[in-house]
Amino acid sequence: MISTEKLGLSFGGRKLFEDVTVKFVPGNCYGLIGANGAGKSTLIKILSGEIAPTFGAVSVTPGERISVLKQDHFEFDDTVVLQAVMMGQPKLVALIKEREELYAKAEFTDADGDRASDLEEEFGNVGGWEAESDAAILLSGLGIPTEKHAKKLKELPDGDKVKVLLAQALFGKPDILLLDEPTNHLDIAAISWLEDFIGTFEKTVVVVSHDRHFLNQVCTHMADIDFGKVKTYSGNYDFWYESSQLALKLQEEKNRKSEDRANELKAFIARFSANKSKSRQATSRRKQLDKLSLEDIPASSRRYPFVGFKPAREVGDQVLRVENLSKSLEGKSLFAGLNFRIEKGDKVLFVSENEVAVSTLFRILADEVKQDGGEINWGITTSKSYFPKDNAAYFQNCDLNIVDWLRQFSEEKSETFIRGFLGRMLFSGEEGLKKVKVLSGGEKVRCMLSKMMLSSANVLILDGPTNHLDLESITSVNNGLVRFPEIVLFTSHDHQFNETIATRVIEITEKGAKDFKGTYDEYLAQKKKS
Repeated sequence: MISTEKLGLSFGGRKLFEDVTVKFVPGNCYGLIGANGAGKSTLIKILSGEIAPTFGAVSVTPGERISVLKQDHFEFDDTVVLQAVMMGQPKLVALIKEREELYAKAEFTDADGDRASDLEEEFGNVGGWEAESDAAILLSGLGIPTEKHAKKLKELPDGDKVKVLLAQALFGKPDILLLDEPTNHLDIAAISWLEDFIGTFEKTVVVVSHDRHFLNQVCTHMADIDFGKVKTYSGNYDFWYESSQLALKLQEEKNRKSEDRANELKAFIARFSANKSKSRQATSRRKQLDKLSLEDIPASSRRYPFVGFKPAREVGDQVLRVENLSKSLEGKSLFAGLNFRIEKGDKVLFVSENEVAVSTLFRILADEVKQDGGEINWGITTSKSYFPKDNAAYFQNCDLNIVDWLRQFSEEKSETFIRGFLGRMLFSGEEGLKKVKVLSGGEKVRCMLSKMMLSSANVLILDGPTNHLDLESITSVNNGLVRFPEIVLFTSHDHQFNETIATRVIEITEKGAKDFKGTYDEYLAQKKKS
C-alpha cells in the first residue's frame, strides 16, 4: 500500500496540493484525473520519491517495491533491449553485477564461496533464473519481436522505445505500479495487452491517462485532483464523469426539493450498480455505490469547452466519390487504386498502419496537396472544413492575439461576438488577448476547433483532433461530433472517440481501401478473426 498524510506542495508561492491524505491499496487500479495543471504528473513524481513534498509525507508498506514508467526515451539508448527491461528490478541488476564480478575473480576464497552461495539463493528468490524469459514475454506481449531483443534501444523507432520502457516498469512483479500516460504511442494490440495485464495485476496501480476507454477498462477507482485535494471514488471514469455532471446539475438547481434530488441520485446509482458493463467492480464495491450520497460526489471545478458544429445547409444525396486515387511520397507509394464513396449520414473513421497515408489523403480531400492520379468528386451541396494534424502554419510568424486571429474566419466581426464565442471555448477575459504564437498545443487545438465551428461547413475532416487535449476537451469534442447531423471524416487514437462517433471504418492500404460498415468495436472484432 502507498499513502500520503497531510501532504502539501508549493511552487513559487502557489499551492498545488494542500493537506492531501489518501490511500492507494492493493487489488485496486486508481485512475488519477484532474484538469490541466492540477498536478497529476507531479503527484506521480511525489509518490515515486522523485519530488519531495513541501509538507507531509508519503508512506509505503515496508518491503514493497515501487515501479515507475520512465518518461525519458533516451535514458537507455546504449542499453540492449532485454537488459533495459530487466533494469526495472534494481535489486536483480545489482545481484547480476555482483555475481559477474565475483565469478570473474582469479582467486576464489572461502569467503567468496560463502558469498556466492548467498548470492545464488538471493538470485533465485528474486526470480533471476527466469528473468530473461520473463522480460522476453513482456516484450513479445507488447509487440516487440524476438529479433529486436538483442538490439540497443537507440536502434529502435520511438514507438518501440516506449514499449520497452513500459515492459521495464511492469517487469519483476512490482508491488506498486505508477504509470503516467502508458498508452501514448501504443498500437491497438499493445493497449489491449496492457489492459489485460493490469486487469489481472493483484497489487496497486495508479495511472494517468487521457484515454477514457483505457480508464474504463482498467480502473476500479478514480482519484480526482480538484481544489488542491485528492479524493477517491469507486467506479471507472464513465461512472465518475456522469456522477460529477449530475452533481453539478443538482447543485445548479438548488430550488428543487431535496427529496427529488435524492431520488434522482438514487436512481442513477442503482442504474450503474446493476450494469456490469459500466464498471468492473466486484459485488462488495457495488454495495459501496449504494451508500453514496450527493455530498460524496461534489461538483467539479474543472471546465468543459462548448463544442457545437452547426452546418449552414443540409448536405445533398451526392457527397463524395473517390476513384482510383494514388499518391506517393519520396518515391514510396502511400496508396494506389483507392476507391470509396461517402454517403449522406456517414461518419467515417479512417485507419491505416501508415498514419502518413491517412494524413495525406485528408490533405488531398481538403485541397492542400494534389494526388498523383485518380479523381475526387465532391457533391455540389458540400462545404468542407479541415482540421490538420500539424497546425503550425496557422500560428507561426503570426503576431495576432486570439480575438483578432479568430476574427479572420468569422462573418460576424464584432468584438462582443468574438469574445463571447471564445468564452465558450475557455478563452475568457484577458486570455483572449494572448498572442497565438505563444499558445500551448491544447490552446491551439481549441482555436482550430473554433475556426471550424465558425465555418458552418457540412463536411468536417479531422486529422487527430484529440491530440494535445485534456479529458474535458476530448469529451466536449466527442459529444459535439456525436451531435453533428452531417458528414464527419476523421482519424484518432482515442478508442471511445472512435467507437461513439464512427458509423463506418475505412482502412487505407498501399493497394487500396477496405470498407467496413459498422462500429469501431465491430471492426476490431472482425480484424481479430481475420
